[in-house]
This record gives sequence, C-alpha cells and structure tokens, in this order.
Amino acid sequence: NGMVSQVRVFRTYSLLLALILGLSGCASWFADDAPAPEVRLVKVEPVRVKLLEQKFKLYFRVDNRDDNDLTVRGLVYKVSLGTMVLTEGESNEWLTVPPHSHAFFRVSVRTNLWPQIRDVVDMLKNPREPVPYRLEGELKTGLFIGNDVQVLRNGEIIPGDFIPERHR
Repeated sequence: NGMVSQVRVFRTYSLLLALILGLSGCASWFADDAPAPEVRLVKVEPVRVKLLEQKFKLYFRVDNRDDNDLTVRGLVYKVSLGTMVLTEGESNEWLTVPPHSHAFFRVSVRTNLWPQIRDVVDMLKNPREPVPYRLEGELKTGLFIGNDVQVLRNGEIIPGDFIPERHR
C-alpha cells in the first residue's frame, strides 16, 4: 500500500512539473516569436477645462501584429504633450484585439495643469499642426500568463486623423 501511494505522489509531481515546464515554454515562445503589439495615442479630447481642474479623454490605439488574438488587461501610462507631462495613471480596461487588427480604448483623466493649461488647450483646440507626444508605460497582455509589454513611443497626434464617434 505504501508503494502505491509513493507512485501516486510521484505521478502527481511529474504531472505538475510537466505542466509548469509546458507553461513556461509557452510564455517564452510567445515573448520570443510573436511581434510585440504597438500602442499609440491618437487623440486627446478636452472635456471640461477649468482653471484648477481639467478633464480629458485619451484615445489609444492598440495594434495586434500577431496571428493570434491579443488579450489586453490594461495600460499603465505616462503621457507628455510637447515638453509637458499631461497625465500618468493606469487603465484596467480589458479588450481583445483580433489577429492583424487594431482596437481603440478610451481613458478619462483629471489633471491640474495650472499655469500651463492655456497652452495645452490652444494646442488641442486649434490643431492646425500635429501635436508631438511621448507615451511611456506598460501594456498588460495575456489571459493566463501575464506578459507585460514595455511601451515607449514618440509620435504625433495628427489633427482630424481620428474621429472618436466612429469607435464606441
């Protein structure tokens, strides 16, 4: 009877070991071979601008360049417009991006940008030229195994390039 229980324990450990090795193999395969998703800021919309508090909606685009669905569990972000930090925070919105496709998500933020608020509003309200931005952070991806993708992007918000009403 002692022999049978030893065999059971050994089988259980073997199964656990195989499972752990299999999963870690999976995770490293995902990280090594799959092209990393891309995140960009496509619009900053002033919602309510007062002297001491401002509300903005940030619209992000996530591009899935892989052959499989991409599950996004959130985004940790720091957004700068020009030379000024607009906001930093974390969104825990989940979305699934189909293979070789993209999806948008929106984050509402509150800021206190006094005394630079007028410059920011001018930049966003009368966008005759592209608005330079910097996005730093981490895209949280993966359903069972977390695979956080570092995000560092210097780009431009192109005026009129994105109409948010079309997306949600």
